[in-house]
Amino acid sequence: MDAQGLRLRLVSENIAGADVPGYRRRLVSFETAMDDRNEAMRVRPGRVRLDERPVASVLEPGHPMADGNGLRPGSNVDPIIELADAREASRAYEANLNLFEQARRMRGSLLDLLRR
Repeated sequence: MDAQGLRLRLVSENIAGADVPGYRRRLVSFETAMDDRNEAMRVRPGRVRLDERPVASVLEPGHPMADGNGLRPGSNVDPIIELADAREASRAYEANLNLFEQARRMRGSLLDLLRR
């Protein structure tokens, strides 16, 4: 859940920075790690890195950052990709939340059975 929460935060930052000249999309990858408490494998967010795709040039002659040809640096954020990533991260977060809720109900049912 922490990993998907970070991913959602980065997606929202990317969408907010889509119109900022020279902004580069931020990405996070996931890695597996051993949980010391219960000796189980878990997913954790890796290092946040910048997308290496080139930044688009935008034709805007009056902009202060425009060069002699009227081009200024744009960003490499694609809102459609960001929305798809947000939906995927949101659903993964929701699935994990449902898993915890189901485990809580099962534990409650087990306790009810043991009380009888």
